[in-house]
Amino acid sequence: MDVTRSYGRGGDGAEDAGCGNEDAGDGVRRAGDAGDGSHRAEDAGDAGHREEVAAGRAGAGEDDGFAGLRTREFGYLDEGGHTYLDHTGAGLPPRSLVTASAARITGGVFGNPHSESPASRASGQLLAEARRAVLAHFGADPAEYAVIFTPNATGALRLVGEAYPFRRGGRLVMSLDNHNSVNGLREYARAGGAATAYVPVSGPGLRIDEEELRQALSGRRRRPGPARGRRAPGARGLLAYPAQSNFTGVRHPLEWIARAQEHGYDVLLDAAAFVPASPLDLGRFHPDFTVVSWYKVFGHPTGIGSLIARRAALAKLRRPWFSGGTIYAVSAQAQWHVLAEDEAAFEDGTVNFLSIPDVTAGLRWIGGLGMDRVRAHVAGLTGRLLDGLRAARHSDGSPMVRIYGPEQAGAARGGTVALNLLGADGRIVDERIVIRDSADHGISLRTGCFCNPGAGEAAFSLPPRLLRSAARRKVGSLEEYLELLRLPSAGAVRVSLGISSQPRDIDTFLAFVTRTYRDRVPGAGGLAARAGC
Repeated sequence: MDVTRSYGRGGDGAEDAGCGNEDAGDGVRRAGDAGDGSHRAEDAGDAGHREEVAAGRAGAGEDDGFAGLRTREFGYLDEGGHTYLDHTGAGLPPRSLVTASAARITGGVFGNPHSESPASRASGQLLAEARRAVLAHFGADPAEYAVIFTPNATGALRLVGEAYPFRRGGRLVMSLDNHNSVNGLREYARAGGAATAYVPVSGPGLRIDEEELRQALSGRRRRPGPARGRRAPGARGLLAYPAQSNFTGVRHPLEWIARAQEHGYDVLLDAAAFVPASPLDLGRFHPDFTVVSWYKVFGHPTGIGSLIARRAALAKLRRPWFSGGTIYAVSAQAQWHVLAEDEAAFEDGTVNFLSIPDVTAGLRWIGGLGMDRVRAHVAGLTGRLLDGLRAARHSDGSPMVRIYGPEQAGAARGGTVALNLLGADGRIVDERIVIRDSADHGISLRTGCFCNPGAGEAAFSLPPRLLRSAARRKVGSLEEYLELLRLPSAGAVRVSLGISSQPRDIDTFLAFVTRTYRDRVPGAGGLAARAGC
């Protein structure tokens, strides 16, 4: 019999969950109250947030701390003449985090944490500290929540999907606005015999239709059960939705978490696009599963995500296999095994013990800035960007830009803006032209469907009938598929802002748009065929 010990567990020293990250935890808790309001107000009319956005616009260009931060931590952008506008794709690493990481790794001896050696214990202590730091950052009670380290948010979603008890009679309810890594859960649900349902988005802001959501959660069901955490007998399934769209930047209400739980659902919250610039208070909102990717928050390290799960929800999961690091005991000849009792049961093999401590450092770094200040900074810049996009016109007064999602900065949107540029003829400029031209000007942005086909289908008003018809046709290329759907483009242009962004980045982009496309109809000649969306 082989007995495997696991170190760095969240249960060790859980009573001092804030240790090692007091600044980060305190900063987020202070910011949490401001963040909660952003989901109570669906419209951009929330007075406090309007003032915050206005202050951000008015202070643009002044050194509010973020201009100096740009010089100190992200000076490589200006040194290289680069305009970075893809923060939803990846955050940028501060220089101090990278240098401190190298100093830590080269200044100590760290071994595989699945042992008792001094090097192993050193790694185990840093892993335990990282779990406590994550819980403190989100204001999560260690008695209620556990932190599982994964390669990314997608890896966290897969853990839930493969182990969730989908069964006949159950349901997986998803918003149409979801990343493909969430959409993929439907394959696990179907394999288990559960029904799947999408809740559509509607209106110019492409928000989830709340009435449709209510029907999806309560239709043909028993009366709602008690408040969150105390389910009606026999959970009916899983609701999965994003706190913030990675396509449009729209923020979806966190109040839906408790509402779904009252109807007997577990809730999976995709927070990957939300937490880089917004506080998330798991002491107030209690999703059963929350997924994040840390490189989107502070750029370094890559390859580390987290599943922050309620311990009661983890107990429902049934893993389809076991591996090194996930077991307490196992026999090869007798063919039995006992899974570890804590987070280790979900961390396959040896975790990235050299990089996970960088999460602790990153949370301390961003906590020192203050999540409320980060949110205000990004909100002000987003308002400046949206103002400029709406003002962009051809000489005849026709718009140069079509925006998808909320057109006003405010409580109900983040710093992700999806758009298409319009030529002088009013037609959409091919996204391949935009990515080519922007690259020539040293601008990094994103084009395509951003792994969110549902939001894209809604943005381009594609009816299900047309999509089903196109799927039945044999096509030899993406170009043929776009022709069947009568689409002028394979997606949109996404501009997203973050901690390192400055007003001059927005001004550079707006000037590029005007100089390159005003009163022009760009030709698509010489463009390479699309390999995918």
